[in-house]
Amino acid sequence: QVQLVESGGGLVQPGESLRLSCVASGRILTAGWFRQAPGKERECVAGIRWRDGTTVYSDSVRGRFTISREYAASSVYLQMNNLRPEETAIYYCAARDDYIISQMAYDYNYWGQGTQVTVSS
Repeated sequence: QVQLVESGGGLVQPGESLRLSCVASGRILTAGWFRQAPGKERECVAGIRWRDGTTVYSDSVRGRFTISREYAASSVYLQMNNLRPEETAIYYCAARDDYIISQMAYDYNYWGQGTQVTVSS
């Protein structure tokens, strides 16, 4: 069983940056960051394969967001730059028991509690 705990959310202005952290207890093969805005489906913004650091990004965040992992700390990070108001959402860390990076929420076995990110002037 893997437990995930996110932190780092908050209120920022458009164009600013935020870094989310996720600490995992247990073995992770693949991790992802998802977000869900009110009235919208949960969407994947980035994924990473633990053993080699291979990453994938959604088109909407590529070039602005960076997912990374720190092996020794069992942590996954999401660096978000140039944030936009429409990216206001609850951001979730997720992990799955497979080496294939998936961008589908139903493929993930474990979820954190979520952290709120609000982008507003």
